[in-house]
Amino acid sequence: MNRDRRLLLAAGAASLLPACATTADAPPKMGELGIYSAGAGSAFLPYAQGLAAFLGTQGLPSRALESSGSIENMRKVDAEPQRVGTVFLGSAYEGVTGTGPWTQGRKLTNVRALFPMYETSFQVVALRSSRIDSVAGLAGKRVGVGPAGGPAEGYFKGLMSSTGLACTLVTGTPAALAQDVLAGRIDAYWQGSSVPVPPIKEVTDKADGVVFGLNAAEVAAVLKMFPFFSPATVPAGTYRGQSQALSSVAAWNFVLANKDMPDADAYWITRKVLDTPNPLVIAPSAGPTRAANARTNTVVAFHPGALRYYREKGIQLQS
Repeated sequence: MNRDRRLLLAAGAASLLPACATTADAPPKMGELGIYSAGAGSAFLPYAQGLAAFLGTQGLPSRALESSGSIENMRKVDAEPQRVGTVFLGSAYEGVTGTGPWTQGRKLTNVRALFPMYETSFQVVALRSSRIDSVAGLAGKRVGVGPAGGPAEGYFKGLMSSTGLACTLVTGTPAALAQDVLAGRIDAYWQGSSVPVPPIKEVTDKADGVVFGLNAAEVAAVLKMFPFFSPATVPAGTYRGQSQALSSVAAWNFVLANKDMPDADAYWITRKVLDTPNPLVIAPSAGPTRAANARTNTVVAFHPGALRYYREKGIQLQS
C-alpha cells in the first residue's frame, strides 16, 4: 500500500471517531421516559420532576407521572418496560416477596433496581395546641396516613397492631393532609420521606407544631414487623421548634425499572444520573443519589444495565 493511500485511510478512520463516540453516548430511543412518582405534596413528585428535567437536558425527553406512590409504582413498573418509578424499599420488599397484603400473594418479579434516591424516615406532626407529643397520645385521635393503601398507611397500621394503639385513620394526598392538620380537621399526620418531610415541614413553618418520632419500644416493634427498616435519628433543628433529636425508623428509596428495559438504556440512564458531579442539580433531596449508596439495596435485584455501570466503578452488587 502506497504512502498516500495509507494517509487517506487513516484520515478517513479518524473522521469517524467523533461520530462513533456520539453514537455510543446517544440517549435511549424510547420517545419519552415516564417516571411514576406520587401526588402533590409528596417528596417523590419533585424528585421525579427534577429527574425528568435533568434527563431532558441529557437528550432523553422525560416526564414525571403522578401516582399514589410506591405500591402503584411497583405495579406499573412491573408491567411497563418503558417506564421507571420511584419506590420505597419497604414496598419493594413486599412486592418482590409477595408478602404485602396489597399483592394478594402475587410476587412482582419484573422489577429491577437502577440507582438510589435518598433515605426515608417517618415522623408525626401535630399542632402544639392539641397537646399530642407521642405515639401513645394518638389514642382515639384522627391521624392522617397518606394515600389510601400506600406504604405509610400500612406501616402505621403495623405500628398500631404491635402496640395496641387505636385511632381513626384518614387518607389523602400529603398536601391535603398537611392542610387538614393546620385547619384542625385531623389531629396529627404520619408521613415519611427524606428529612425534613415536606408536608410536616409545611405544618411547622405555618403554625406552632410539634414533631415526634417513636420511643425505643415502638422502634423495636416496627423493626420486628418490618425487617427492611433500620433505626434512624432526626437531628435537632430539622423542623422549626424542634429542640431535640428524634428517634425513628428509616429505609431507602430507589428508582426501579422493568427487567425488559434494554440493557443499554438502563446503563445510559444510570450512568447519566450517577456521573453527575453534584446530584443536587437533579433535586434538593438528591444529595444521597450516589453510586456508593447502591449498596443499601438488598431487596431488589439490579438491572443488568445498571450492574454494568457499578462494575465499571468497582462496586460489587447483587445481580
